[in-house]
Amino acid sequence: MSHNEEKRSSEPGSISMSTTQSLDSSITHVHTHEKPGAVSEPFNPLERTFSPGHGESALPEDKRGEALENVEDDWENDPANARNWSSRKKWTAVMILSAYTFVSPLASSMMAPGIPDLVMKYGITSTTIAALTLSIFLLSFAIGPLILAPLSEMYGRTWILHIGNLFTIAFSLGCAFAPTTGAFIGFRFLSGFSGSAPIACGGGSVGDLFAAKDRASAMALYSLGPLIGPVIGPVAGGFIAQTIGVKYVFIVIAAACGAVSAVGIPLLQETYGPVIRLRRAAKSGDPEKAATLHPHLQQEHSSKLHILWVNLERPFEMLFRSSVCFILSLYMAFMYGIYYLMFATFGSLFSTVYGFKAGTGGLVYLGLGIGFFSATIFGAKFADKIYKNLGSKNGGICTPEMRIPALFFGSFFVPIGLFWYGWSAQAQLHWMMPIVGSGIFGFGMMTTFLPIQLYLVDSFAYAASATAAAALFRSLLGFAFPLFGQQMFDALGLGGGNSLLAGLAIVLGIPFPVWLYYNGEKMRANNPLTRDSTLVGKEN
Repeated sequence: MSHNEEKRSSEPGSISMSTTQSLDSSITHVHTHEKPGAVSEPFNPLERTFSPGHGESALPEDKRGEALENVEDDWENDPANARNWSSRKKWTAVMILSAYTFVSPLASSMMAPGIPDLVMKYGITSTTIAALTLSIFLLSFAIGPLILAPLSEMYGRTWILHIGNLFTIAFSLGCAFAPTTGAFIGFRFLSGFSGSAPIACGGGSVGDLFAAKDRASAMALYSLGPLIGPVIGPVAGGFIAQTIGVKYVFIVIAAACGAVSAVGIPLLQETYGPVIRLRRAAKSGDPEKAATLHPHLQQEHSSKLHILWVNLERPFEMLFRSSVCFILSLYMAFMYGIYYLMFATFGSLFSTVYGFKAGTGGLVYLGLGIGFFSATIFGAKFADKIYKNLGSKNGGICTPEMRIPALFFGSFFVPIGLFWYGWSAQAQLHWMMPIVGSGIFGFGMMTTFLPIQLYLVDSFAYAASATAAAALFRSLLGFAFPLFGQQMFDALGLGGGNSLLAGLAIVLGIPFPVWLYYNGEKMRANNPLTRDSTLVGKEN
């Protein structure tokens, strides 16, 4: 050891060469981790040290330095580590996270059946402006995670969730009492921004709580909220708008958000490891000791502007520097755009063709909801079973590509549902037929969403940024599709328009996942954005 190396190793907060060599050795080999009274099982230290959500920051450039702090601080076995919480406490947290992700997207579509009433109330004459009152929510819903995700790295995920929900209450009441179209659209935009907090933080929180092999069911429950909320919303919103007025739709949204906050604020604890450890160090009352114990965490969390810039930049970096992230996010975004296009056109279709009023018109969204529920029950178990079976055949080592077979399965249902929905509606068959078609599409959409979300979380070193990139992409298409959808259907008809969408779904959803299954590991190995978190049991 050189004189300079000796000096560095003796400084407070420095890491000795022996510690580094010990960690390198543990990373290079897969060994058996045993606990008293427990059955031994294959254990991969690299997953414990580097896996997304297991306590490491989403920011530091020096991941190895922080990993060494984790080892020295024995964070793996710390009771404060969310991975070590009791099963009851973990699932309570997941239920609260799911409730947050349910009520904020609820606001995105609950007003859909009441759009004709809003048009009359504000004297709106443009179909584009009428669609904008619905979809403007999704524009800020896309932007919000870019800012709220880095804030969660600074201050913790939990309070970003709580404060975002409280602001959603205020902005929903603003929508209820907005005097003009401009004010209404402005409050809708702000409501989408604050409502995006669960999207920004929730996926990371699930990763904090569960290891990769255990998180499929939790991720399915969390992912259900943003999909089922917009389905349940119009069902209730239609009857509310028809009976007591569209204003009360937003009052009900505010009340629902308030009920979730009443449960979530006292029960949901912080899950994000670096923030937990820094808070605990700050409470010790000895800043020098805190800096000695956590030099990398202290350094990387000290520059707020640096954190904001890195986290604003990283989702775009992931979209444009990782073809895997881009294409999977594009496919997810495409389906999300179709989903919101259905919201924008269901009202006119079922009112003009089938004579449904606002209240009963809200019930047509149940087809999507049933599809989502069945996919959550069946798809999560199916995906989990395939993932574990493939892992057991691979010597107990699971890779992100083992999520992809479930994506194959779901991708076939998306075009089938679109063809069924479009041509049955154009032929004006019984009203149940297009609803069944939308349910098949909903089943395929949810069955593909889950493996894509899990693949992004499992693959990328910065899982929160990967999911934020996907959320940005899908919300932008969800915002854009309703603005041109009616014109497309006017030109091509419901059958032709949905056939076009189904054809694009086949092109995006079937060839690439097959190719990714066989080539994904090689691509991840060559991409620095994914290298640390995915080369399981190998030297970097």
